[in-house]
Amino acid sequence: MNLWLWILLACVLAFLTKLAGYLVPARWMDNPRMNRVAGTLTIGLLASLTAVNTFASGQELALDARIVALAAAAVALLLRAPFLVVVLAGAVGAALARLAGMP
Repeated sequence: MNLWLWILLACVLAFLTKLAGYLVPARWMDNPRMNRVAGTLTIGLLASLTAVNTFASGQELALDARIVALAAAAVALLLRAPFLVVVLAGAVGAALARLAGMP
């Protein structure tokens, strides 16, 4: 199988998964427990995606300027900065770390 067939298969599976979500009865989604679970899953998935993108390079552990960028963004979040400022703080942190010679 070539790459395009795998991509089309992944698209069909993603569409079917989304379609299955519309078939869930509405009363199941009105449950307060389901709202907590959905919120917690979203936070967990975002945190794991951030960790993988920060600390991994291929299949290796990477300790580079991305860690400084994440730390700078975390400090901006703790100071309750607006989202754009958080992104800019991360970019400036990475730029300064790379300027200092960090890979």
